[in-house]
Amino acid sequence: MHEFGIADGLLKVAIETAERSNASRVEQVNLKIGALAGVVDEALIFAFGALSEDTLARNARLVIEAIPVTCYCETCATVFEPPRFSYRCPTCQTLSRSVKTGRELQLVSIEVS
Repeated sequence: MHEFGIADGLLKVAIETAERSNASRVEQVNLKIGALAGVVDEALIFAFGALSEDTLARNARLVIEAIPVTCYCETCATVFEPPRFSYRCPTCQTLSRSVKTGRELQLVSIEVS
């Protein structure tokens, strides 16, 4: 389960941020995760909680903003959310080769106190 590796990296960054800010704890870690990122939100939240015990991030909230898949059609310049397993433009039916969003795994912010 690679979510433990991701959680470990997030935890390290969060603790370093708190220490640099002379904070006593990490309150919240905010993420954006795309639908194609291959991350199971519940597994990541569990891993983060398990790894953060006995650290400055104990009981910190992991807030995840889900980013949908969007594609761009080069033929008719349409941006669209494809239905599952179909990347055809709903306007002109051309197969899109350009995924614009949905692959993100972005640390947005860390809140400390």
